[in-house]
Amino acid sequence: MGDGRGRNLNARTRKCGSILATAVFLLLASHRRADAQAPAPEAEQKFADFGDFKLQSGAVIHEFRLSYRTLGQLNNEKSNAILWPSWLGGTTQDLLPFIGPNNVVDSGKYFIILVDAIGNHVSSSPSTSKLQPRMTFPQFTIRDMVEAQHRLATDELHLTHLRAVMGISMGAMQAFDWALAYPDFMDQVIPMLGSPRSTSYDKLLWTTEIEAVESDPEWNHGNPSQTLAKGIALAREIDEMNTTSPAYIAAHTDPEGFPAYLSDLKNNAKADGGIASDQIRQRQAILKLDMPREFGATMAQLAKSVHAKMLIVVCTQDHMVNPGPAIEFATAADFPLIRLNSACGHRSLTCVSIGPLIANFLENPSSAHSETLQDKANP
Repeated sequence: MGDGRGRNLNARTRKCGSILATAVFLLLASHRRADAQAPAPEAEQKFADFGDFKLQSGAVIHEFRLSYRTLGQLNNEKSNAILWPSWLGGTTQDLLPFIGPNNVVDSGKYFIILVDAIGNHVSSSPSTSKLQPRMTFPQFTIRDMVEAQHRLATDELHLTHLRAVMGISMGAMQAFDWALAYPDFMDQVIPMLGSPRSTSYDKLLWTTEIEAVESDPEWNHGNPSQTLAKGIALAREIDEMNTTSPAYIAAHTDPEGFPAYLSDLKNNAKADGGIASDQIRQRQAILKLDMPREFGATMAQLAKSVHAKMLIVVCTQDHMVNPGPAIEFATAADFPLIRLNSACGHRSLTCVSIGPLIANFLENPSSAHSETLQDKANP
């Protein structure tokens, strides 16, 4: 990011050992309406215990726990619940800045359910499981994440319907799956910078990052004797190349400053075996993402099977999640499509203001129409 606030956020994220710079999304809260109040205070973290949780593959996660937070009040009709799952490596803590009166999602109007996705080191994960630690933790899919969230909504919170499901990046992938797996369970779906299918380019990126982690001399099949550094740093460099765009990196890091930039990436990229296993398992879930194959239909057929109102947001310069499948999905069913044209790429939500647009869509779906928003600062 170009300003000091962005650098501070990135530094904090790297110290947490996450390859993906989850902080790239945190500034979405700064684009909320002019009359926005301070973010809602942190909601209490809760856990739903599901015992043995069977995955789509037939494997089982033992002593399964799903972490979540709720903000706002459920109305008498139970018609104002919004579910928002975390992105790759992100947590519900990261989502809190978006929530509050007159914010992106107004907790004065909606009952908001923030969910920690499987494998994010808060919900059941390779790093938290005592019975299935590290790489003995079974592989899971985006669909498994959604099934766990459906159980949370129905069994734990006793909901039969949601006002909306929304998400960013891997959270948006979960939103797409919600729209297809449970087409009548929600009124609106808002996937931002996500996809219903991983393209070959996406698969190349995630495969390369996984192989980079596993190439660390200390990896030892997920049981390192000391902190991982070399493989994590390499994966972090690959991630950094794709999080924005060549134009953005060239504009924000001059050649003279490159040694310090690279040194900062390497020095702050470290993880233990558990966190590294989390990163691998979540990336493997994205590698398997293929909703046309999962549901046995073409992209157009899938899009037309959605019953909810959808607002789909992509960035045309996204090098981390290829926007092609989401654009195809939106076009097939004539869903409103917001194209962000920004060199910020997968960080474009920090560079182009869409908070008010999302808030307006939640209040009035007919307010949305397809449009392209140009980032004048990062063309």
